[in-house]
Amino acid sequence: MVENLTFRVMTLDDLEDVLKIEKSSFPNPWSRDAFYNEVVNNQFATYLILEVDERPIGYCGIWIIIDEAHITNIAIIPEFRGKKYGDALMKKAMEQARTMGAKTMTLEVRLNNVVAQRLYRKYGFENGGIRKNYYTDNGEDALVMWVNL
Repeated sequence: MVENLTFRVMTLDDLEDVLKIEKSSFPNPWSRDAFYNEVVNNQFATYLILEVDERPIGYCGIWIIIDEAHITNIAIIPEFRGKKYGDALMKKAMEQARTMGAKTMTLEVRLNNVVAQRLYRKYGFENGGIRKNYYTDNGEDALVMWVNL
């Protein structure tokens, strides 16, 4: 893993890069309008950008509602996967949530995404339940995971 990592809060200038990462990562990517609304209008949302040598390679969306953090999405551009960048981004997201007063964190993950589940378990996430037919592209169920921060 390259050591020249930086994390920062997403701005509107990051929309193009985030959309590229999103489209390369998910079968039903969020739209430009969705991300715009998250950055401009959603008072609960914070999005972190992960850069390597000043190039955005990943992002993570966090909603903080009272003392609960919800990961909305987390993604690393494909050519940088498998190199511990997702690990670094998850760790930073948890630190950010703690700093913002969150006591717990939750997320949904596809049942077949065992790589992501392994990462979340490494950080203490436990199974919390199943959301039936959660993913609209194929009707797959989501595993809900929780951790105390």
